[in-house]
Amino acid sequence: MKPFVLYLQAALAAGLMTAVFLPCLRRFAAPFFLDAPGGLKTHCGAVPALGGIGIFTGTLASLTFIRFTTAFPSGTLHSLRGIFIGGTLIFLLGLADDLKKPRGLSVPVKLLVQAVAAGALIYYGVAIHVFTSPWLSWPLTFLWVVGLTNAFNLLDIMDGLCVSQAVVCTLGLAVIALPSEYIYVNFAALALLGACAAFWPFNHAKRKIFLGDSGSTFLGFMIAALSIGTGYSELTNWGFWAPLFILAVPLFDTAFVVLARLLKGKNPLKGSNDHIALRLKKLNWPPVRILLLFAGTGIFFNILAYTLTHCCWQMALALFIFAAVALGLAALWLLHIKTE
Repeated sequence: MKPFVLYLQAALAAGLMTAVFLPCLRRFAAPFFLDAPGGLKTHCGAVPALGGIGIFTGTLASLTFIRFTTAFPSGTLHSLRGIFIGGTLIFLLGLADDLKKPRGLSVPVKLLVQAVAAGALIYYGVAIHVFTSPWLSWPLTFLWVVGLTNAFNLLDIMDGLCVSQAVVCTLGLAVIALPSEYIYVNFAALALLGACAAFWPFNHAKRKIFLGDSGSTFLGFMIAALSIGTGYSELTNWGFWAPLFILAVPLFDTAFVVLARLLKGKNPLKGSNDHIALRLKKLNWPPVRILLLFAGTGIFFNILAYTLTHCCWQMALALFIFAAVALGLAALWLLHIKTE
Protein backbone atom coordinates (compact mmCIF):
# COMPACT_ATOMS: atom_id res chain seq x y z
CA MET A 1 0.00 0.00 0.00
CA LYS A 2 1.28 3.48 -0.89
CA PRO A 3 2.52 5.63 2.03
CA PHE A 4 0.01 8.38 1.22
CA VAL A 5 -2.89 5.95 1.66
CA LEU A 6 -1.46 4.76 5.00
CA TYR A 7 -1.03 8.32 6.22
CA LEU A 8 -4.61 9.09 5.21
CA GLN A 9 -5.79 6.00 7.07
CA ALA A 10 -3.99 7.17 10.21
CA ALA A 11 -5.72 10.57 10.09
CA LEU A 12 -9.15 9.09 9.31
CA ALA A 13 -8.89 6.41 11.99
CA ALA A 14 -7.99 8.98 14.65
CA GLY A 15 -10.74 11.33 13.50
CA LEU A 16 -13.38 8.60 13.44
CA MET A 17 -12.44 7.30 16.88
CA THR A 18 -12.49 10.80 18.37
CA ALA A 19 -15.81 11.72 16.74
CA VAL A 20 -17.49 8.52 17.96
CA PHE A 21 -15.96 8.49 21.43
CA LEU A 22 -16.65 12.11 22.47
CA PRO A 23 -20.49 11.88 22.47
CA CYS A 24 -20.25 8.71 24.58
CA LEU A 25 -17.91 10.47 27.00
CA ARG A 26 -20.24 13.42 27.24
CA ARG A 27 -23.12 11.15 28.15
CA PHE A 28 -21.38 9.07 30.82
CA ALA A 29 -18.37 11.03 32.12
CA ALA A 30 -19.33 14.71 31.78
CA PRO A 31 -20.28 15.24 35.48
CA PHE A 32 -16.71 14.42 36.55
CA PHE A 33 -15.00 16.89 34.19
CA LEU A 34 -17.04 20.08 34.38
CA ASP A 35 -15.28 23.39 33.79
CA ALA A 36 -17.21 26.08 35.68
CA PRO A 37 -17.08 29.78 34.72
CA GLY A 38 -15.17 32.24 36.86
CA GLY A 39 -12.09 34.46 36.68
CA LEU A 40 -10.93 34.62 33.07
CA LYS A 41 -13.53 32.00 32.11
CA THR A 42 -16.61 33.82 30.86
CA HIS A 43 -18.56 30.93 29.31
CA CYS A 44 -22.16 30.36 30.38
CA GLY A 45 -22.62 27.43 32.74
CA ALA A 46 -20.37 24.46 33.41
CA VAL A 47 -18.99 22.80 30.26
CA PRO A 48 -17.55 19.25 30.07
CA ALA A 49 -13.76 19.31 29.60
CA LEU A 50 -13.54 15.98 27.78
CA GLY A 51 -11.70 16.95 24.61
CA GLY A 52 -8.33 15.74 25.82
CA ILE A 53 -9.68 12.26 26.51
CA GLY A 54 -11.15 12.07 23.01
CA ILE A 55 -8.01 13.32 21.26
CA PHE A 56 -5.69 11.10 23.30
CA THR A 57 -7.85 8.01 22.70
CA GLY A 58 -8.26 8.75 18.99
CA THR A 59 -4.54 9.31 18.45
CA LEU A 60 -3.53 6.23 20.44
CA ALA A 61 -6.12 4.02 18.70
CA SER A 62 -4.99 5.19 15.27
CA LEU A 63 -1.30 4.57 15.92
CA THR A 64 -2.06 1.17 17.48
CA PHE A 65 -4.03 0.23 14.37
CA ILE A 66 -1.22 1.41 12.08
CA ARG A 67 1.37 -0.41 14.22
CA PHE A 68 -0.22 -3.79 13.53
CA THR A 69 -1.08 -3.17 9.88
CA THR A 70 2.17 -1.53 8.70
CA ALA A 71 5.75 -2.78 8.52
CA PHE A 72 7.83 -0.01 10.12
CA PRO A 73 11.55 0.22 9.30
CA SER A 74 13.79 -1.12 12.06
CA GLY A 75 14.39 1.34 14.90
CA THR A 76 11.63 3.84 14.11
CA LEU A 77 9.32 2.62 16.88
CA HIS A 78 11.99 3.23 19.53
CA SER A 79 11.51 7.00 19.34
CA LEU A 80 7.73 6.69 19.08
CA ARG A 81 7.68 4.80 22.39
CA GLY A 82 9.38 7.74 24.09
CA ILE A 83 6.89 10.18 22.59
CA PHE A 84 3.93 8.19 23.81
CA ILE A 85 5.31 7.44 27.26
CA GLY A 86 5.87 11.17 27.72
CA GLY A 87 2.55 12.04 26.07
CA THR A 88 0.68 9.65 28.36
CA LEU A 89 2.31 11.21 31.44
CA ILE A 90 1.26 14.68 30.27
CA PHE A 91 -2.27 13.49 29.49
CA LEU A 92 -2.67 11.90 32.93
CA LEU A 93 -1.27 15.04 34.58
CA GLY A 94 -3.80 17.18 32.74
CA LEU A 95 -6.57 14.74 33.58
CA ALA A 96 -5.72 14.95 37.29
CA ASP A 97 -5.67 18.73 37.01
CA ASP A 98 -9.12 18.72 35.35
CA LEU A 99 -10.51 16.48 38.10
CA LYS A 100 -9.24 18.87 40.77
CA LYS A 101 -10.83 21.96 39.20
CA PRO A 102 -11.35 24.75 40.05
CA ARG A 103 -8.26 24.68 42.26
CA GLY A 104 -6.14 22.34 40.15
CA LEU A 105 -2.65 20.98 40.80
CA SER A 106 0.21 23.15 42.03
CA VAL A 107 2.70 24.63 39.56
CA PRO A 108 5.72 22.72 41.03
CA VAL A 109 3.90 19.38 40.60
CA LYS A 110 3.04 20.20 37.00
CA LEU A 111 6.57 21.28 36.13
CA LEU A 112 8.03 18.17 37.78
CA VAL A 113 5.86 15.76 35.78
CA GLN A 114 6.48 17.75 32.59
CA ALA A 115 10.22 17.50 33.21
CA VAL A 116 9.93 13.72 33.66
CA ALA A 117 7.98 13.47 30.40
CA ALA A 118 10.67 15.48 28.62
CA GLY A 119 13.25 13.13 30.18
CA ALA A 120 11.42 10.16 28.63
CA LEU A 121 11.87 11.76 25.21
CA ILE A 122 15.59 12.22 25.78
CA TYR A 123 15.97 8.64 27.04
CA TYR A 124 14.46 7.35 23.79
CA GLY A 125 16.65 9.59 21.65
CA VAL A 126 14.17 12.38 20.87
CA ALA A 127 16.14 15.54 21.61
CA ILE A 128 17.42 18.73 20.02
CA HIS A 129 20.75 17.77 18.49
CA VAL A 130 22.01 21.22 17.54
CA PHE A 131 24.87 20.79 20.00
CA THR A 132 27.05 17.69 20.27
CA SER A 133 27.31 18.00 24.05
CA PRO A 134 24.32 16.56 25.99
CA TRP A 135 24.93 19.18 28.68
CA LEU A 136 23.72 21.73 26.13
CA SER A 137 21.21 19.73 24.08
CA TRP A 138 19.34 18.21 27.02
CA PRO A 139 18.52 21.49 28.85
CA LEU A 140 17.46 23.00 25.52
CA THR A 141 15.16 20.02 24.94
CA PHE A 142 13.63 20.39 28.41
CA LEU A 143 13.04 24.11 27.82
CA TRP A 144 11.49 23.52 24.38
CA VAL A 145 9.18 20.70 25.45
CA VAL A 146 8.03 22.17 28.77
CA GLY A 147 7.67 25.61 27.21
CA LEU A 148 5.45 24.43 24.36
CA THR A 149 3.43 22.14 26.61
CA ASN A 150 2.43 25.19 28.62
CA ALA A 151 2.20 27.46 25.56
CA PHE A 152 -0.71 25.44 24.17
CA ASN A 153 -2.31 25.43 27.60
CA LEU A 154 -2.09 29.24 27.68
CA LEU A 155 -3.53 29.38 24.17
CA ASP A 156 -6.68 27.57 25.29
CA ILE A 157 -8.43 30.82 26.24
CA MET A 158 -11.17 30.89 23.58
CA ASP A 159 -13.27 28.31 21.74
CA GLY A 160 -11.34 26.79 18.85
CA LEU A 161 -8.14 28.77 19.40
CA CYS A 162 -5.88 26.04 20.78
CA VAL A 163 -7.20 23.20 18.62
CA SER A 164 -7.06 25.32 15.43
CA GLN A 165 -3.40 26.09 16.11
CA ALA A 166 -2.78 22.38 16.72
CA VAL A 167 -4.31 21.65 13.30
CA VAL A 168 -2.14 24.30 11.62
CA CYS A 169 1.05 23.13 13.38
CA THR A 170 0.54 19.40 12.80
CA LEU A 171 -0.30 20.06 9.17
CA GLY A 172 2.89 22.08 8.81
CA LEU A 173 4.94 19.34 10.48
CA ALA A 174 3.38 16.68 8.27
CA VAL A 175 3.94 18.58 5.01
CA ILE A 176 7.61 19.26 5.80
CA ALA A 177 8.29 15.78 7.28
CA LEU A 178 6.46 13.71 4.63
CA PRO A 179 9.42 13.45 2.22
CA SER A 180 11.74 12.39 5.04
CA GLU A 181 12.58 8.97 6.39
CA TYR A 182 11.07 9.78 9.79
CA ILE A 183 7.95 7.70 9.14
CA TYR A 184 6.76 7.63 12.75
CA VAL A 185 6.64 11.43 12.80
CA ASN A 186 4.47 11.42 9.69
CA PHE A 187 2.04 8.91 11.16
CA ALA A 188 1.89 10.55 14.59
CA ALA A 189 1.45 14.06 13.17
CA LEU A 190 -1.37 12.96 10.86
CA ALA A 191 -3.08 10.92 13.58
CA LEU A 192 -2.97 13.97 15.86
CA LEU A 193 -4.25 16.12 13.00
CA GLY A 194 -7.19 13.79 12.42
CA ALA A 195 -8.12 13.72 16.11
CA CYS A 196 -7.94 17.53 16.38
CA ALA A 197 -10.02 18.04 13.24
CA ALA A 198 -12.69 15.70 14.62
CA PHE A 199 -12.76 17.45 18.00
CA TRP A 200 -12.84 21.00 16.63
CA PRO A 201 -16.62 21.10 15.84
CA PHE A 202 -17.39 19.97 19.41
CA ASN A 203 -15.61 23.10 20.66
CA HIS A 204 -18.19 25.27 18.84
CA ALA A 205 -21.31 23.10 19.13
CA LYS A 206 -24.42 24.17 21.05
CA ARG A 207 -23.62 21.46 23.60
CA LYS A 208 -19.91 22.22 23.47
CA ILE A 209 -16.96 20.34 24.89
CA PHE A 210 -13.72 21.93 26.09
CA LEU A 211 -10.22 20.56 25.59
CA GLY A 212 -9.41 20.72 29.29
CA ASP A 213 -5.81 20.73 30.54
CA SER A 214 -5.52 17.09 29.50
CA GLY A 215 -6.14 18.13 25.89
CA SER A 216 -4.22 21.40 25.61
CA THR A 217 -1.07 20.13 27.37
CA PHE A 218 -1.16 16.80 25.49
CA LEU A 219 -1.32 18.69 22.19
CA GLY A 220 1.53 20.98 23.22
CA PHE A 221 3.75 18.11 24.33
CA MET A 222 3.09 15.96 21.27
CA ILE A 223 3.69 18.80 18.82
CA ALA A 224 6.86 19.82 20.67
CA ALA A 225 8.13 16.23 20.60
CA LEU A 226 7.28 15.69 16.93
CA SER A 227 8.90 18.98 15.96
CA ILE A 228 12.29 17.76 17.24
CA GLY A 229 11.79 14.18 16.05
CA THR A 230 12.24 14.87 12.37
CA GLY A 231 14.80 16.20 9.93
CA TYR A 232 13.77 19.35 8.11
CA SER A 233 16.02 19.68 5.12
CA GLU A 234 18.99 18.12 3.40
CA LEU A 235 19.14 21.06 1.01
CA THR A 236 20.21 23.77 3.45
CA ASN A 237 21.82 24.11 6.88
CA TRP A 238 19.07 26.49 7.95
CA GLY A 239 16.33 23.88 7.97
CA PHE A 240 16.68 23.03 11.67
CA TRP A 241 15.23 26.49 12.50
CA ALA A 242 11.92 25.56 10.80
CA PRO A 243 10.12 24.61 14.08
CA LEU A 244 10.45 28.22 15.27
CA PHE A 245 8.35 29.26 12.29
CA ILE A 246 5.94 26.31 12.39
CA LEU A 247 5.20 27.06 16.06
CA ALA A 248 5.56 30.84 15.80
CA VAL A 249 2.01 31.65 16.95
CA PRO A 250 1.95 29.67 20.24
CA LEU A 251 5.54 30.73 20.98
CA PHE A 252 4.77 34.40 20.34
CA ASP A 253 1.52 34.25 22.31
CA THR A 254 3.30 32.80 25.36
CA ALA A 255 6.25 35.19 25.13
CA PHE A 256 3.87 38.14 24.84
CA VAL A 257 1.76 37.09 27.86
CA VAL A 258 4.89 36.64 29.99
CA LEU A 259 6.27 40.01 28.85
CA ALA A 260 2.98 41.82 29.48
CA ARG A 261 2.72 40.38 33.00
CA LEU A 262 6.32 41.24 33.83
CA LEU A 263 5.86 44.82 32.62
CA LYS A 264 2.93 45.11 35.03
CA GLY A 265 4.96 43.63 37.86
CA LYS A 266 2.81 40.49 37.94
CA ASN A 267 3.83 36.88 38.43
CA PRO A 268 4.10 35.41 34.87
CA LEU A 269 2.89 32.02 36.19
CA LYS A 270 -0.41 33.40 37.47
CA GLY A 271 -3.45 33.98 35.27
CA SER A 272 -4.34 37.43 33.95
CA ASN A 273 -6.25 39.01 31.09
CA ASP A 274 -3.07 39.81 29.14
CA HIS A 275 -3.67 37.12 26.49
CA ILE A 276 -3.61 38.33 22.89
CA ALA A 277 -7.08 36.94 22.17
CA LEU A 278 -8.55 38.73 25.19
CA ARG A 279 -6.90 42.01 24.14
CA LEU A 280 -8.43 41.70 20.68
CA LYS A 281 -11.82 41.06 22.27
CA LYS A 282 -11.38 44.40 24.07
CA LEU A 283 -11.36 45.96 20.58
CA ASN A 284 -14.77 44.31 20.00
CA TRP A 285 -13.34 41.83 17.54
CA PRO A 286 -15.76 38.90 17.07
CA PRO A 287 -14.36 35.44 17.95
CA VAL A 288 -14.42 34.31 14.31
CA ARG A 289 -12.20 37.21 13.30
CA ILE A 290 -9.71 36.40 16.07
CA LEU A 291 -9.62 32.72 15.07
CA LEU A 292 -9.04 33.66 11.42
CA LEU A 293 -6.21 36.00 12.40
CA PHE A 294 -4.47 33.33 14.50
CA ALA A 295 -5.00 30.59 11.91
CA GLY A 296 -3.97 32.80 8.99
CA THR A 297 -0.84 33.93 10.81
CA GLY A 298 0.01 30.30 11.62
CA ILE A 299 -0.41 29.23 7.99
CA PHE A 300 1.69 32.17 6.79
CA PHE A 301 4.55 31.26 9.14
CA ASN A 302 4.29 27.61 8.05
CA ILE A 303 4.84 28.78 4.48
CA LEU A 304 7.90 30.67 5.70
CA ALA A 305 9.07 27.47 7.45
CA TYR A 306 8.78 25.51 4.21
CA THR A 307 10.68 28.26 2.38
CA LEU A 308 13.38 28.13 5.03
CA THR A 309 14.00 24.44 4.32
CA HIS A 310 14.74 25.19 0.65
CA CYS A 311 16.50 28.57 0.62
CA CYS A 312 20.03 29.99 0.68
CA TRP A 313 21.50 31.71 3.70
CA GLN A 314 20.70 35.20 2.37
CA MET A 315 16.99 34.37 2.06
CA ALA A 316 17.02 32.66 5.47
CA LEU A 317 18.51 35.78 7.05
CA ALA A 318 15.85 37.92 5.36
CA LEU A 319 13.10 35.64 6.72
CA PHE A 320 14.44 35.96 10.27
CA ILE A 321 14.68 39.74 10.02
CA PHE A 322 11.16 39.97 8.61
CA ALA A 323 9.73 37.71 11.34
CA ALA A 324 11.52 39.62 14.12
CA VAL A 325 10.34 43.02 12.85
CA ALA A 326 6.76 41.88 12.19
CA LEU A 327 6.35 40.20 15.58
CA GLY A 328 8.05 43.10 17.37
CA LEU A 329 5.66 45.62 15.80
CA ALA A 330 2.70 43.36 16.62
CA ALA A 331 3.82 43.17 20.26
CA LEU A 332 4.12 46.97 20.52
CA TRP A 333 0.63 47.42 19.07
CA LEU A 334 -0.88 44.80 21.38
CA LEU A 335 0.75 46.29 24.48
CA HIS A 336 -1.10 49.55 23.85
CA ILE A 337 -4.51 47.85 24.04
CA LYS A 338 -6.03 48.49 27.45
CA THR A 339 -6.91 45.33 29.37
CA GLU A 340 -8.52 46.82 32.47
